[in-house]
Amino acid sequence: MSMIHSLDALEILDSRGRPTVRTTCALTSGAVGIASVPSGASTGAAEALELRDGDPSRYRGLGCRKAVGHIRGEIAHALVGVEMNNQSTLDRALIALDGTPNKSRLGANALLAVSVAFARAQAAEQGIPLYQHFAAIHTPGRKADSLPRPTINLFSGGKHAGGQVPIQDVLVVPVAAQTADEAMATTYAVYQAAADLTLEKYGMRALTADEGGLAPPFADAEAMLGDAVAAIERAGYVPGQEVALALDVASSHFYADGRYHLGGEPLDSAGMIRHLLGWLERYPIVSLEDGLAEEDWANWPKLRQAIDGHALVLGDDFLCTNPARIRRAIDAGAADALLLKVNQIGTLSEAAESSRMAQAAGWHVTVSARSGETEDDWLADLAVGWSGGHLKVGSITQSERLAKYNRLLAIEAETGWKMAG
Repeated sequence: MSMIHSLDALEILDSRGRPTVRTTCALTSGAVGIASVPSGASTGAAEALELRDGDPSRYRGLGCRKAVGHIRGEIAHALVGVEMNNQSTLDRALIALDGTPNKSRLGANALLAVSVAFARAQAAEQGIPLYQHFAAIHTPGRKADSLPRPTINLFSGGKHAGGQVPIQDVLVVPVAAQTADEAMATTYAVYQAAADLTLEKYGMRALTADEGGLAPPFADAEAMLGDAVAAIERAGYVPGQEVALALDVASSHFYADGRYHLGGEPLDSAGMIRHLLGWLERYPIVSLEDGLAEEDWANWPKLRQAIDGHALVLGDDFLCTNPARIRRAIDAGAADALLLKVNQIGTLSEAAESSRMAQAAGWHVTVSARSGETEDDWLADLAVGWSGGHLKVGSITQSERLAKYNRLLAIEAETGWKMAG
């Protein structure tokens, strides 16, 4: 049982220089938790809504003073001095207080900041690592015992870069690495080889996208994938055996009027599936994220059937970490992996429900950061505590990304745990 003594909040800036929210939760025991929340650029239509100020004269309307004011005002007034049995009790109170299905009144950014700050304060109150407390939030009595395998941005396009190619990210997966330390060293070698290749082939220094991926002017997606394989080989690794690829297609962003505008002739859904199958045949891709548009429900099961066993069918905008959409996808056989982004749903308890539902169905879960991140590292603890198979944070070049990777390395050093298979 915990009681909140005070709640405070501050508008801070994320990794893109846009405002976001940081919350401080103090308990009557003296324990304190501070948490900053991220913001996405590639957002699904079903996501919980961030509250922005809408004042065009300040941060082009993206200010978060209203969300901060709600934490200091209405949320604090409702929660301070109230005993909370657990995380679920707090999150239910936040959801009821907001009263909307998409967190739009108080703001998902306000609710999530309070939710995570309270969790961190409770972990401090109990004197346990945050990852173990997250494990108990996920499932009472659960103990974390492994580390997620990183999937790390190499090349970026789409909304994370300049749109030079429609697809969003090509990531490296160090599949042969046995430890997080080895995974990071492997990725560094591939990234540096890719930077050298970018200079030689495109005459560009290592300019990066929102999440740190390299973003040269690829002629098309095929060039992007081909250069990724070349970088793996240049670094001295065998593609598909030692280092594989994960692909974030983000198809919703180039889907219009029932067609996928990937380049050349627009493709219908069947044509898009054939196109994706061609990539799987030619490149060592182990995970395919948002291969179809988020509302192309009729064809997601066909995609899953077509590539079953060759790569994970991973849902991001398609699922939005939303239990109702995940249940529908499970029943339809539309995917076999969830990209879990806590701020897509707005509280830890709802995100934990999504994770439990996916894992109970035998799905793989990839825990993901957002394009607008902060230096806070709680996501690494969450990925460990919730037994995420993969951790998708971004590249290895920016402090808001490295904070999570460095936390993963610290947990590895502390526990000696191995990475998920």
